[in-house]
Amino acid sequence: MASPNALTSQTEDFPRWYQDVVAKAEMADNGPVRGTMVIRPYGYALWERIQAEMDARIKRAGAQNAYFPLFIPQEYFAREAEHVEGFSPELAVVTYAGGEELSEPVVVRPTSETVIGEFMAKWIQSHRDLPLLLNQWANVVRWELRPRLFLRSSEFLWQEGHTAHVSYEDAAAYAMRIHLEVYHDLLVNVMAVPAYVGIKPPSERFAGAINSLTCEGMMRDGKALQMTTSHELGQNFARAFNIVYQNEAGQSELCYTTSWGASTRLVGGLIMAHGDDRGLVVPPRMAPIQAVVVAVRDEPEVLEACASIEAALRAAGVATSVDRGRGSFGRRVTDWEIKGVPLRVEVGPRDLANGVVTVVRRDDGSKLVVSIDQLAARATELLDDLQRALLENARIRRDAATTDVETVEQAIEAAQTGFARIAWDRIGDEGEARLNDLAVSVRCIQRADGTTPDNPDEADLVAIVAKAY
Repeated sequence: MASPNALTSQTEDFPRWYQDVVAKAEMADNGPVRGTMVIRPYGYALWERIQAEMDARIKRAGAQNAYFPLFIPQEYFAREAEHVEGFSPELAVVTYAGGEELSEPVVVRPTSETVIGEFMAKWIQSHRDLPLLLNQWANVVRWELRPRLFLRSSEFLWQEGHTAHVSYEDAAAYAMRIHLEVYHDLLVNVMAVPAYVGIKPPSERFAGAINSLTCEGMMRDGKALQMTTSHELGQNFARAFNIVYQNEAGQSELCYTTSWGASTRLVGGLIMAHGDDRGLVVPPRMAPIQAVVVAVRDEPEVLEACASIEAALRAAGVATSVDRGRGSFGRRVTDWEIKGVPLRVEVGPRDLANGVVTVVRRDDGSKLVVSIDQLAARATELLDDLQRALLENARIRRDAATTDVETVEQAIEAAQTGFARIAWDRIGDEGEARLNDLAVSVRCIQRADGTTPDNPDEADLVAIVAKAY
């Protein structure tokens, strides 16, 4: 009989494996309304780690946190025709409240460009008020027809940044700064995901944007996941909401604006980028629990040693939890493996008699016998090594599954199992249509050296092509 914690293998059925991990790692459940989700404490702890790391980077980039209303007048969306075209199928609209029909329907925010634009117009008077750099942590609603926990849900959590600038150059530079210094840095140095960076083709831009920058991660099944986006909005929203400032000569000019966001989709990306047939594999810098101390037996001297080891690890800066021995040892080990905790410290009476413990790495399953006196120092070394190894292994997998091709047809073939890289000027409108017909798309356009171009008209650009979530 299969273990109740047995997971579907990735090679057998990757989507089912994903669902198994989300459920058995106690990350989330489906909500009572179709498309909504309940994030359980362990899943939320992972989101909190993302929040903390990202929020610190956002603040270093000069943005300040604020909060704007959940309900937005429908009329705000009508001011930006491109915005309506891009979001109208996904809008949740409230027409009744307090038992009465509303005189004007209100939209449950799908994103906040419109409402923030309204207040930017109110708050900005002079060039001295610029740049105005705002961010909010919030929930948004986009009515999703094909929901999947963390990846696509009708309501999800995210951060959305919105900024106003005196010039196109300043706005574009800031969007690029967020793209690289906040998002890409977080993905690589915290989540250990070596994402491809670039810009979206014009056909894939955010509604109302003049340029969209993206970070695209490769999941373990060879598909792409759009992990973050940053948008240059030009003067489109400034024009719609009259976001103007007085320049140094006293003349009125339109601002240039940006928006950028990342959501709980990153938790789904974490699962699929590193997870294996035993469950999650959480990079140490992402882990709410970096080491779990597991009592092999529920005996007083073992439990006392576990508490002492926990204190020593925490004093060394290692986020530690103790499993004090409820249930069988094998079942508890399996539970922690599914949760992907980077290090497992097994404490048994025989080891204690010899002054040692067994440390197990989650990434490769290797076991080390470590002196209790040296455990704290050794654990920090192992966590650093594990973080490096996850990034390097993810990069090796990505590069091995990325194929350089010459034609659109070759790109389609390569995208069945991984990514394709092809000269951007070889695709064209017909090539994009051909890709889309077969559920393949241009994920991003980048320079030959892998850096992000300013626009899709630069010479010698390459396109990253893949199937995507």
